[in-house]
Amino acid sequence: MSIQISKTVPNTTVTRDLRELDKKTDNIYESIVIVSKRANQIAVDMKEELNSKLAEFATTNDNLEEVFENREQIEISKHYERLPKPTLIAVDEFLNGKVYFRNPVAEKEEE
Repeated sequence: MSIQISKTVPNTTVTRDLRELDKKTDNIYESIVIVSKRANQIAVDMKEELNSKLAEFATTNDNLEEVFENREQIEISKHYERLPKPTLIAVDEFLNGKVYFRNPVAEKEEE
């Protein structure tokens, strides 16, 4: 499983208009909770993906004298360091309608 990151996701912090974040929920706090939960999901997926790729290079020998730098392992780590942070990816997904969410409490009140 690979994380799909849009080309429009910035690598650095971006100032956001709060009115854009609360358009879909009419509540800025609810929007922030949705984004934070999605960011946590993305972070877990990215960590699992990185660990699985790095596990290929794991050695079973615990001898400190035989520890050496593995060029591929370093390149994989650098690639993940250059990716946008999970929060930036989650905000982009939320603003572009790529996140499914629902509020069971609000659904019960409507019935």
